[in-house]
Amino acid sequence: MDSTPTTTILRDPKVYLVGRQQVDETAVAEFLADHEVSTWSTDTDEAGEKLVEVAGRLCYMSFARPRPGGNRAYVGHILEVGHGSVLEHAVFNFIITGVSRSFTHELVRHRAGFGYSQLSQRFVDESECSFVEPDVIGDDPELHAIWLRAIEQSQDAYRLLADRLAAKFALIEDKTLRRKKAREAARSVLPNATETRIFVTGNARALRHFIEMRGDAAADVEIRKVALAVLRLLQADSPNLFGDYEIIDLPEGGQASRTAHPKV
Repeated sequence: MDSTPTTTILRDPKVYLVGRQQVDETAVAEFLADHEVSTWSTDTDEAGEKLVEVAGRLCYMSFARPRPGGNRAYVGHILEVGHGSVLEHAVFNFIITGVSRSFTHELVRHRAGFGYSQLSQRFVDESECSFVEPDVIGDDPELHAIWLRAIEQSQDAYRLLADRLAAKFALIEDKTLRRKKAREAARSVLPNATETRIFVTGNARALRHFIEMRGDAAADVEIRKVALAVLRLLQADSPNLFGDYEIIDLPEGGQASRTAHPKV
């Protein structure tokens, strides 16, 4: 029976919106009472949208004189005038899987307003890892064969190196340290296509910038897929903050995002 491990190939990322903010309604009410505001309320139940409105109204102490249209109109006005700093108070948490190390190399360039925690190749055994194949290669049988051969060779090399390095460090009593030292050296042969997982926290302003930059037609295909997946989740969760974006079909295939309110 053939026990040769198979190579798992991924083509599409998966994004999970795992965390949202929570408003302390008692503390907000106490603040309003301390400033003799007794009538203000908002029509959104989404914490990020509400906190953005609270932050914006605090700048001008406009709680007693709300403009008509509720939270959607208020946030829409913020986008129109480019008062982007108040968007930084709305924070969202994501887990992203099925993405390559090439993707995360680009993602972590987005520093302001973001936090990251990524799978560690020093601690996690990559002997059975998956790989992310670009569509332009996967759709062409000849190119796919070249790519797959290179991937399989690198994974075979990783397995062999990890085993021999573990033997080389056999005298190290700490089992965790022994494995870590073997894996941190063996990982050097793994390609950028190696699948990884990353936990991402971003505020609404930073996420808008990410969507505008990486959801653009000129962006790398893989990161564009992630940007659009993030956008779809945020539009469903917080339409007042992200509803101004639209997703369009590209003539060459695929999709991209655009908005009338860039660079807020």
